[in-house]
Amino acid sequence: MLVKLYEENPNPKEIDKIVKVLQDGGIIIYPTDTVYAIGCDALNVRAVEQICRMKDINPAKSHLSIICNDLSNISEYARVDNNTFKVMKKNLPGPFTFILNTTSSLPKIYKNRKTVGIRIPANNIIRELVYNLGNPIMTTSVKDDDEVIEYTTDPELIYERYQDMVDIVIDGGYGGMEASTIVDCTEGEPEIIRQGKGELII
Repeated sequence: MLVKLYEENPNPKEIDKIVKVLQDGGIIIYPTDTVYAIGCDALNVRAVEQICRMKDINPAKSHLSIICNDLSNISEYARVDNNTFKVMKKNLPGPFTFILNTTSSLPKIYKNRKTVGIRIPANNIIRELVYNLGNPIMTTSVKDDDEVIEYTTDPELIYERYQDMVDIVIDGGYGGMEASTIVDCTEGEPEIIRQGKGELII
């Protein structure tokens, strides 16, 4: 199903429909402030495993990332010291993925590497979904490795390619071609391990 939503004012009825799909273990594709992404309820292990198989991700070797609505509940899912929290507060919502050490609240699949990526995109659609779901959303980019090809910016072309693999594709307009900047905060001092969209403010 292809669902059109406007970032400035996402339709609450459509948001509720999509949340129901997520609650039932469904998989969706949605816009962020960088590239389009594939996601599910981050606490639904079967759905997370399904995405990992779809994207050929080995959870033991890859960082898994989740989208939160805001900074208020990040400490439920990751350990954040005061310095890291201040850096995140300066840069989020924004096009950054912060790699943090996990807590016991996340399912075991995230703990294979003992770390998790945290995203709070500057995009109302995905943050409304997270807020209404009440759980974070597991997220991985709709792209091949580090390459973003043209079809991944056009939601109608994304739908053509993925309609048999996911439950809903959200058309939130054209997506970007630059992925998020990844910042490793597991050792205390923030270290940029992939420069993408956005300049980190320390």
